[in-house]
Amino acid sequence: MADDRQGTEPGDGSAAGPPHAHAASARDTVRLAVVVGALGVVFGDIGTSPIYTIQTVFNPDDPHPVPVGTDNVYGVVSLVFWSVMIIVTVTYVLLAMRADNDGEGGIMALITLLRRWNAQRGRRAAVVLAALGIFGASLFFGDSMITPAISVLSAVEGLKVVEPSFGGAVVPITAVIIVLLFLVQRRGTAAVGRVFGPVMIAWFVAIGACGVVGITDHPDILKALSPTYALGFLFGHWGTAFFALAAIVLAVTGAEALYADMGHFGRRAITRGWVFLVLPACVLSYMGQGALILDDPDNISSPFFLLVPDWGRWPMVLLATAATVIASQAVITGAYSVASQAAKLGYLPRLRIAHTSESTIGQIYVPWINWLLMVSVLTLVFAFRSSEALAYAFGMAVTGTITITTLLFFYVARAKWGTPKWLLAVGGGVLLFVDMLFVAANMTKLVHGAWLPLLIGLTAFTVMTTWQRGREVVTAERARAEGPLPEFVDDLRSGKAATSHVPGTAVFLNRGKETTPLAMRANVEHNHVRHEQVVILALQTEPVPRVPADERVVVDDLGYADDGIIHVTARFGYMDIPDVPGTLALLDPSSTEGPLRLDDASYFLSKIELRRGKARTMAPWRKRLFIATSYITADAAEYFSLPRDRTVIMGSHIEV
Repeated sequence: MADDRQGTEPGDGSAAGPPHAHAASARDTVRLAVVVGALGVVFGDIGTSPIYTIQTVFNPDDPHPVPVGTDNVYGVVSLVFWSVMIIVTVTYVLLAMRADNDGEGGIMALITLLRRWNAQRGRRAAVVLAALGIFGASLFFGDSMITPAISVLSAVEGLKVVEPSFGGAVVPITAVIIVLLFLVQRRGTAAVGRVFGPVMIAWFVAIGACGVVGITDHPDILKALSPTYALGFLFGHWGTAFFALAAIVLAVTGAEALYADMGHFGRRAITRGWVFLVLPACVLSYMGQGALILDDPDNISSPFFLLVPDWGRWPMVLLATAATVIASQAVITGAYSVASQAAKLGYLPRLRIAHTSESTIGQIYVPWINWLLMVSVLTLVFAFRSSEALAYAFGMAVTGTITITTLLFFYVARAKWGTPKWLLAVGGGVLLFVDMLFVAANMTKLVHGAWLPLLIGLTAFTVMTTWQRGREVVTAERARAEGPLPEFVDDLRSGKAATSHVPGTAVFLNRGKETTPLAMRANVEHNHVRHEQVVILALQTEPVPRVPADERVVVDDLGYADDGIIHVTARFGYMDIPDVPGTLALLDPSSTEGPLRLDDASYFLSKIELRRGKARTMAPWRKRLFIATSYITADAAEYFSLPRDRTVIMGSHIEV
């Protein structure tokens, strides 16, 4: 009898192989699919950086131009290579991605993790870390506005290389592409996502091949891989190299996406995609462009597209446009995720969120953020009109986010893993020195556009911290108006609150277990009725991505097991969908004083109208901002998946 571990050859009419062979093949297929998917989403931004990085460094219209010379070309290419290695490979791939929040990455996930740890360690540290994280997230919004503008502009500018007479059409074509990009967002990325990976694979193979062609003409450019050229240029030509860093940082734009998308694809898939395809392709492109400039200094006008043979420039322009649209898609989706997480953690109002995929929870569409980004991106395109001009603004957002991520990571390394202080001082000192060099260099571009991401970041930071503070004020005022829940239940049971029982189940959404829902108090005090079954439901967003279904609900009978009133606490992660009817369906009838009749249950919401009061809770301008921000709050019935025909909204007002 043949050994059952032996497989059969394909095509012989028998089984394709033993079960473990099938399993291994399936696992390999899944892993390959995940890596391809990561290539299509994660690396879009950083993978299109070769289009404009070298061109921007040697831009003659720069306020601090880098003279074209052999030593400078070697130095710039070497600095680009080692910046990518230190910031992307070391800081993000090797270090930051090890600090995950239940598999989720990104600066918002990192700050929620730190906030959870510091709840037991002292309020001051928690406040400082939260402020850093929120400012980093605010800068990411600036990045989300600038990336589509500079990426699509840089790709369409390739038309000027193919046909100079098309120069005047660059801005209009860019605007049309951007409008179409934002119009299709409501359809989600599920269908488009299947072609993202193959397109980006074609992109990386193409730019790597073009780089090889350039290197073969000047193979000496490979000497730039030595760090001596980077250090020699940086310290030997300090005045030139320091200002050049403001453009060299463009090579690492999109590094945060590697970390932010870790929850969707996993650390291993992202690491493999980076090490085996993206990094080599980008390095080859940078080397090839450097060799091209050594061959003819006039090639600084557009080294990326001039590196492509004449016959391939039209296809490359089309491929570059597709790649930059994918890069834009990735950062736009990232903005949706950051806004959604911020809203669930209390830094933004509740936003209307559409989940565009039945199988992938991370694919969401946030209409308000979408239209805000579209208007902002179009404004940037028409205001700056070229990728070179916009590059000055781009670097500031990137360096700020990277520096904050590095700082927070080293706090994690000390707090979670107990990393020795001396090791943090040495390793952290080197990485932070590099980050701060880039920040300082970009600060010199403040008057040339670097002020823009800072303005966007400060604006977003002000809005989020104001909403958080205003929410605390409203919560305190609301607690006073609601009154303690235990006393209210006692009054109902004792008959002190005269009510008539009506059949059916009533679900009152509330903030916690300490106070009475305003809608329930109004129903008893004004309508003098209560339902046979009353569920007081408190929704809690935990600082974790997802809460398992078996840990989601906790039931409390509030002291009486026969009065038909129960309190349910539903716990959600900041990536979970807060589906109230679906959550109530998880309840065991034995714990709810009888089965809940959810098919005809009524849902009660308390709607709060905000008014400016005289109390000195916030500065007057912050009160106005808080109230203005409240108008973008999404409809609660839709947000919590409540049936509209059985949802009752009862109003009240609170002064802030």
